[in-house]
Amino acid sequence: PWWRRLAPAGGLTQIGASHVVLKPGAWSSQRHWHEGEDELVIMLSGEAVLIEDDGETVMRAGDIAAWPAGVRNGHHLVNRTDTDCVFVAIGTGERSEGGGYSDIDMMFGPDGYFHKDGTPYPTERIR
Repeated sequence: PWWRRLAPAGGLTQIGASHVVLKPGAWSSQRHWHEGEDELVIMLSGEAVLIEDDGETVMRAGDIAAWPAGVRNGHHLVNRTDTDCVFVAIGTGERSEGGGYSDIDMMFGPDGYFHKDGTPYPTERIR
């Protein structure tokens, strides 16, 4: 997906916000959740399928989805249409606390990425 960060331009340091254009066939990310960060998505245009632990929901302009910090409900958006989908993703809280990816053997924390069994991956965390 194409995205640009919105919060830094306004001098904001306690909230993250990104304008995202999800191209046809693209995923927003791996399905994931955050231990210390609330997340909110506001759909601006187009259509995407929200995939969560409980199933799938079609999201269109004006729809909003939210995930409280610490709730292990892996989620992502998938554009199954032939046109762009545009949304704003907002996060607030302590990103460094980490979280995990529901469908792959990966967790993340302040010290980087690691397997679900705790074995570290030999790489630095992307922020």
